[in-house]
Amino acid sequence: MNTHEPRHTRVIALANQKGGVGKTTTAINLGTALAAIGERVMIVDLDPQGNASTGLGVDERCQSTSDVLNGKVPFSAARMETNVPGLCVVPATIDLMAFERESMLATGRHYRLRDAIALMSATEDPASATTYILIDCPPSLNLLTVNALAAADAVLVPLQCEFFALEGLAQLLRTVEEIRVRLNPKLLIHGVVLTMYDQRTTLADQVVDDVRRVLGDKVYATIIPRNVRIAESPSHLYDYRCSGSQAYIRLASEVIERERQMRAA
Repeated sequence: MNTHEPRHTRVIALANQKGGVGKTTTAINLGTALAAIGERVMIVDLDPQGNASTGLGVDERCQSTSDVLNGKVPFSAARMETNVPGLCVVPATIDLMAFERESMLATGRHYRLRDAIALMSATEDPASATTYILIDCPPSLNLLTVNALAAADAVLVPLQCEFFALEGLAQLLRTVEEIRVRLNPKLLIHGVVLTMYDQRTTLADQVVDDVRRVLGDKVYATIIPRNVRIAESPSHLYDYRCSGSQAYIRLASEVIERERQMRAA
C-alpha cells in the first residue's frame, strides 16, 4: 500500500507529435505499474481516437475529456474506474476533434485542463487524493497537447528506436521550451523512454547510443522491448514471464525515483 503522506498531485504529460511510438501503451502500462505499487493514478485520455480508453476496457463514455475541457462537468463526474485497483481513466471521444475550432477565440483556452485539474485537487480528500495524473496526448502539437503541457509538472517522451527518432524529438523539445517560456514556467522534461526496441537489429542499438549521447541522463535506463502482449492489455503487466511487463515495472520504479529527486531538489 501507499505509505506516502498526502502531497501535491503530480501531473505528467506523455507527448510525442509522431504517431506509433508506443505513447498510449506506455500511458496504460506505466499507469498500471504505478497503481500496482500503491499510487492512486488517473489517466486523462486527450487523444480523440480514444485508444487509452479502449485499452483500459471503457466502452460506455457518457462523460469525456471533451466535457471536462468545455466546463460541462468536473473530473469527478467524468472519471471511470478500471479493472486495475487504484487506476481510473477519464475517457476520450471523437468530440475532442472540435475543441481547437470551438475554443479559437475563447480566453484562457490554453489553461482549460490546468484549471480542471486544480478544481479536482481542491475538492479531493487529501488522504485519498490522486497522486499521479498521466495525460495521453494526441500525436500532434495542437491545442490539446498545449493544454496538456500547460497543465503538467513534467513531460515523459516515448521515443521509438527508429532512424529519424532524434529529428522528431528536437521539434518536441523546442515546443516544450516555448510552453515553459510562455505558459508554464515549472514544466520540466521528466525523461525520455526508448520504446519498441528490437535487439535483433543493429539500428536499434545505434539509436539508443545516439539518444543517450545527446540527452545523457534524461534518458531512462529502462528500454521497452518490442512486445505484442503489452500492447494488448494492461492485464499482461501481471504476467512476469512477459519481458514488456517487467520493463514497465522497472520504468515505474525509475519514475518514482526521479520524483523523489525532484522533490528533494
